[in-house]
Amino acid sequence: MESPNASIGEETSRVRKLEMSDKSKGFIDLLQQLSVCDSVSDEEFKERFQELRSYGDDHLICVIEDDRSGKIVATGSLFVEKKFLRNCGKVGHIEDVVVDAGARGKQLGKQIVEFLTDHARAMGCYKVILDCNENNRVFYEKCGFKQKEIQMVKYFI
Repeated sequence: MESPNASIGEETSRVRKLEMSDKSKGFIDLLQQLSVCDSVSDEEFKERFQELRSYGDDHLICVIEDDRSGKIVATGSLFVEKKFLRNCGKVGHIEDVVVDAGARGKQLGKQIVEFLTDHARAMGCYKVILDCNENNRVFYEKCGFKQKEIQMVKYFI
């Protein structure tokens, strides 16, 4: 699954699925711009990558690679929750959307969210949901999302 090209400066890049080689292209560094993400060894990355790949289309991580630098400059993920509600329906959960600080303002985040939303729709999800902080609310509203209820969390670490 690939998207139409997104523009990064003068170059064009596409949204695509995460590949094993993306660790060396700054994927983990990019995640560190979003939240706590300690160093991940090559072996840990390989094991997690293979685990997530085994879920097929029910778990998708996508990226945008800057063609000029070869660095991953945007990413996001979607997992599909299978429910008993809504006639055994499915819900898409968007997570971990981040655009490199140096590449913001170029519609890359929108490309990522649209790619993930399209995937959720193609998987038969009746809705797609996400959590975000207040600073990102307007961005997600521009992507077609609306605020509903509140988020609760309980951390174990």
